[in-house]
Amino acid sequence: MNSVKRIVVVGGGIVGLATAWRLQQRLPGAEVTLLEKEDGVGRHQSGHNSGVLHCGLYYKPGSRRARLAVTGIRQMTEFCAEHGIAHEICGKLVVATEADEVSRLQALFERGQRNGLQGLRLLGQEALREIEPHAAGLAAIAVPQEGIADYPAVCATLARLVGSVTTGAEVTAIRRDGAEWRIEHTKGTAAADFVVTCAGLHSDRVAALTGRPRASRIVPFRGEYFLIRPERQFLVKHLIYPVPDPGLPFLGVHFTRRIGGGIEAGPNAVLALAREGYRKGIVSVADTADALLYPGLWRFLRKYGRTCWDESRRSFSRRMFCESLQKLVPEIREEDLMPGGAGVRAQAMAPNGTLVDDFDFVEGEGELHVVNAPSPGATSSLAIGAELAEMVTGRMGA
Repeated sequence: MNSVKRIVVVGGGIVGLATAWRLQQRLPGAEVTLLEKEDGVGRHQSGHNSGVLHCGLYYKPGSRRARLAVTGIRQMTEFCAEHGIAHEICGKLVVATEADEVSRLQALFERGQRNGLQGLRLLGQEALREIEPHAAGLAAIAVPQEGIADYPAVCATLARLVGSVTTGAEVTAIRRDGAEWRIEHTKGTAAADFVVTCAGLHSDRVAALTGRPRASRIVPFRGEYFLIRPERQFLVKHLIYPVPDPGLPFLGVHFTRRIGGGIEAGPNAVLALAREGYRKGIVSVADTADALLYPGLWRFLRKYGRTCWDESRRSFSRRMFCESLQKLVPEIREEDLMPGGAGVRAQAMAPNGTLVDDFDFVEGEGELHVVNAPSPGATSSLAIGAELAEMVTGRMGA
């Protein structure tokens, strides 16, 4: 009998790569193989995001998201420094632009303190203008720990460290064969004692290949961005975010510095007609049907129909998009905006229509599935990987 522990990780995004690497660190004698359906790693969420390092300001104290964000940003910053990956701790401002947002800003400040964030400061108008002269606001939180990083470079580095990465290997079946798993993919079949799935936009479907029901469903929302013209980038010096409305499912548009240079503005949030629908014209009949036949989506739309309608209108109206940005930086003009990129969020939705709020890991005999890891999944990826590796180790009795 083969005494070497064989582990297959499905999914070559940043979470899958980090998990494979942490497993190799935790179980140095194990045979860890990663399977990725694309011809390279980090091709979806990991390569279609704004590159922000989130430190855990927004998340419910005691939740996985809060805990792993606080740990993850430290680990990610250290990893980038060790491997020469571009990153910058540039700081962020969360700005209250209306009177009814000030109390929510105070609650957010207290939440950040409870989550263990360092150096948080509440700012009045004058102090805000000293940091961001062109920003509008009654008050703000300065979040000095936040920054930006080159996540595609992180993925490439992790792939080199893992070594055993097979690309172009889309998993089509995962079945039990006695004491082991047989993972069938487009390049062959892999055998494993333990299987870990980190499939991002397809996490619910891949987890279901093992025979478990889909308790939640990935409903894809596309986030679209504009870029600020170079000659107008002086208007934004840091990351500038609005105060989130707890009654709405989306964070709202904001300004983000890009690690390669430039300023990004967005995103909105519109229902995508394909899980990999990075442009409006991309439609998947299977993905669209999967979403529209899910009762949870209709319950979500009944609750947030007006918000979704406004987001959809803003997707087709540069004027409306600009008006949203002007709440934070009034001097922004329509002609300052150039088309930018887009990402699709792998957000799990519960049958009752609520968005799954926390990272969600599902365990079984010889199996572990990441079914929900939205933002700050990239920031937290190394911490997520370490936690998953610990869970696998405990399950395998190592």
